[in-house]
Amino acid sequence: MKNVWEALADKTRREILELLKSRPHTAGELADQFSLSAATVSHHIAVLKECGLITGERRAQTIVYHLNTTVIEDMMRALSSLLDRSDKKRH
Repeated sequence: MKNVWEALADKTRREILELLKSRPHTAGELADQFSLSAATVSHHIAVLKECGLITGERRAQTIVYHLNTTVIEDMMRALSSLLDRSDKKRH
């Protein structure tokens, strides 16, 4: 879970996730949305893939990236559980 929080700490990676929320994108399509080098965007994609926030699907010579909502749902459950425990301790 630590890597997920670290990945989400970066604004560019959060913006990539926002883009993938609307539809799958190739690395080139994602890179076109930023004034960063393709290598930098590729690094951000690798970080997101490593922690499971996105997945890649090979289509011929291209990889299409998708948002992995399972990891996000797991994070939300963990956060909700933490908040629920905090509320119970206060009462």
